[in-house]
Parts: sequence; C-alpha cells; structure tokens
Amino acid sequence: MPFVARLARGLIVVCAALAATACERSAPPQVVGGYPDFADLVERVSPAVVNISTVPAEVSGADAETLDPEALQEAPEWFRRFFEQEDPQAGEDYYPPEQQSLGSGFILWDDGYILTNFHVIRGAREVIVRLLDRRQFSAEVVGSDEASDLALLKIDAGELPVVRIGQSQRLRPGQWVLAIGSPFGFDYSVTAGIVSAKGRALVTEQYVPFIQTDVAINPGNSGGPLFNLDGEVVGVNSQIYSQSGGYQGVSFSIPIDVAAKVARQLRDTGVVTRGWLGVVVQEVDRDLAQHLGLDKPEGALVARVLADSPAARAGLMEGDVILSFEGEALASSSALPHRVGIADPGQRAELEVMRSGKRMKVTVEVGALRSDTPAQVPAAAPPAPVGGPLGMSVRMLSADERRDAQVVAGGVLVTAVDDGPAARAGVRTGDILLQLAGQEVDSPQRYAEVVDRLTPGQTVAVLVQRRGAPLFLALDVPPREDSR
Repeated sequence: MPFVARLARGLIVVCAALAATACERSAPPQVVGGYPDFADLVERVSPAVVNISTVPAEVSGADAETLDPEALQEAPEWFRRFFEQEDPQAGEDYYPPEQQSLGSGFILWDDGYILTNFHVIRGAREVIVRLLDRRQFSAEVVGSDEASDLALLKIDAGELPVVRIGQSQRLRPGQWVLAIGSPFGFDYSVTAGIVSAKGRALVTEQYVPFIQTDVAINPGNSGGPLFNLDGEVVGVNSQIYSQSGGYQGVSFSIPIDVAAKVARQLRDTGVVTRGWLGVVVQEVDRDLAQHLGLDKPEGALVARVLADSPAARAGLMEGDVILSFEGEALASSSALPHRVGIADPGQRAELEVMRSGKRMKVTVEVGALRSDTPAQVPAAAPPAPVGGPLGMSVRMLSADERRDAQVVAGGVLVTAVDDGPAARAGVRTGDILLQLAGQEVDSPQRYAEVVDRLTPGQTVAVLVQRRGAPLFLALDVPPREDSR
C-alpha cells in the first residue's frame, strides 16, 4: 500500500477514535419511553459531588442554661420536640451533645477545592466533606460570600474528580436539568426536571439572577450541583419557594457563571469584589410609568443618588429611570443590582435612561462595592399606619428574616396587633402575613390597598406563617365608620 494511502488510512482511524471518545464524553442521555434516561450521566458525574456536614460552634454557658429541662417546659411544643428525644434504654428524655447540619457541594478543582452554599457552613466549628468513595476530610473554609450565598472549601487531597463547567446563560426555559445532593441526609439522591425561568430576582439575594426549576430540592440539597444533559454544571442549588419548608415545585439555583466567578475570587484573593453604582432604586408601577412617559412599567426608578458615587459623577439624577445596563434591558428594578454586581470595577458601562420623558445615554465608570458601601437596593417602603381598620401594623421583611423564615417572595411582618378584628381572628405580633382575602400581600402599600377593598361585614381568610408553618385564620371585616 502506498505511503500516502497508509497515512490517510491511519488518520481516518485516529479521527474515528477521537470522535468516539468525544461522543462517549458528551453524548446526551438516551430517550426511553419519551423521557431521557439519566443513568449513564449520573454515573459519570456523581464522583465529583460531595456530602457536607458541619458541627456548629460550641454553645456558651449562658446559652446552655436556657436549654435545661425546666426552661424547655415553658417553650412552644415544636421547640421542645426539636430538643427532646426519648432514649429507649433509659426511658427518659436526653439531649444530644451537638447537632450536625447537612448539605451538598461539588469539586471545582482537582487539588481539593469544593463549592457549596454559605448558609450550609455558616456558624460551623468544623466542616466535614465525604466523597462518593466514603473517604472523609476535615475541610478548611477558604472564603465565603454571604451576598451570593456561596462558600469555597479546601480539603487535603489531590487528583480528585471534578465537574465540567457549563454556561448558564445558554440555558433555555423547558430544557431538562437534574440535581444530585443529600436531601434530609440521603446521600447522592438524584432528581430531575426542567428550567422554569431565568433571571429571577429574589429579595434574599440582590446579586444573583437565579435559575428557577421544578427540580425537587429539599433541605440537604443546598450547595449541590445542577447539571444539564451534557453533564455540565449550570447552577448551584440554593433555595426553594415554600410555605411548609419542603419542596412545592419551585426551586432556585445560582447560575454557574456567577458562582464560578465568585469561587475564583475567593481562591485567588479570599474576598469578592463587585461593581457599584451608588443609587437607591424602586419599582416602577403602572401609574408611575404613565407619569414618567413610559409605555409600560419597566426599569429602575432612581429614588436616591449617593454623594461622591459613580452614579453622581456620571450625572445620574433622582427621578431618572434606568432602562438598560450595557445593552441589557431591565424589566424591573430588582434586575439592576446583579447586572451591576457582575461588572468589573473600573469598567465603563453605558446606561439607557429616561429623564423628563426623553431617552438618553449615560456612561458611568463602575465603582467597587466594599463591605461597608451602601448597595443599590430597593427603597424601603413606608410602614402601614399602626392600627388601621383591622387593628394591626405591618412592615417589609428584611433579607435575614426572609432567609430564616424560608419565605422567598411576598409576605410582610406583623409588627403590632391592637384590640380589633385581627386580634379576634388570632393574628399575633411576629406572624408573617402572606395573603388577605385571597390576595397576596408583599408590601405595606399592597396591604393597605387590599384592606381598602374589603367588603364591610364580610368574613375573609387570612393566611399567615407562624413558626415556619402556614396557618389560615378567619377575619370578620368591620363596618365602615361612615356607614354607621
């Protein structure tokens, strides 16, 4: 056989082998009965997924005294059940010496770097990582970023299996995704679903454009990976929308584009630097849109420009509506913080602004957001009048209160209950008011609007969250004073 023919034949064999290898690595799951078969994919990616358990910091002597049996007898029933466990041998209550929280994570770099959620390791005295092969390591917390709810860990191991990083911006609603994690401590549980939406802005996290899915996520899944059908990580499973603490069909993941950038900064510098404009913004409703000359409610209305900020130096003014940032339209004010946050300090960004009914371009040099720098957050809504026709007052929930209560969106905190209809219905100070007369309540203004539309003499349902559990109450709407 001539040399050229032999060479060509050899090249064909090599190319065929390379193509076969590439197909083996990225071949999509087979379709069985109309649905993808994820088995091969799960087998391939699971070694890079880890289980994370933490031992909380030791309880101080003063705190320990509050957990004695006599004090617990006066505590609510749900609180007693959490601490009191029956020892079948002793026949009496005992108190576990320490509790371990469970979460998930995944290996980013083969020299032992692992990414997880910040809330998984928050307040931990010790972090323990367990691999698929059952090896366990005590992990060092390299750094954490509460603003994005991410933490980077390091274990003393090498040549570890790693995940392949995908591109979350290429995700489309309707695409299949799957999660691997440790819900309720059940290691390497696999759940699948589809992408429901992208770019979701949650009150609890200003700098993350969340991926919404219907993948079943429960306590213990936090920090675990969200995979696409190519076996690439496209998100970090983080939160659920729930009024019961369990999965209800709406889950949220941090896009890997955001998470990987945070992880690299934590690895290289130990801190995360974000872009900063120096504005306080609020939502544009229908009435404001009409007043401001907008065709529809959109953009971020500048309620305040901080002195000596990038926004002030660029000439932004209170009353401006920021419609786009670097060519990306802002559907609402909540879309602005994470768009600015992922920008590099020093970057020159172009804004489209509506001012006095005219559209204009403004160029701003993005600043650096420090830990003590006010963020571009929604303006705080004024509290509802104390008392009112229902005899209670409410205010917006803080980010920490939302996170602790696991209320992702909506709801207001009941701050006071007077002697009136609300008190007679059973509403208590500290309840989170979710719905009134079937209408969702997400701000004091919305609460006042719903109250104003109630029919006097009617009995309506009130939905509150109390101690983590939803509770419906029946409230009798009082007659109007002017109708007596």
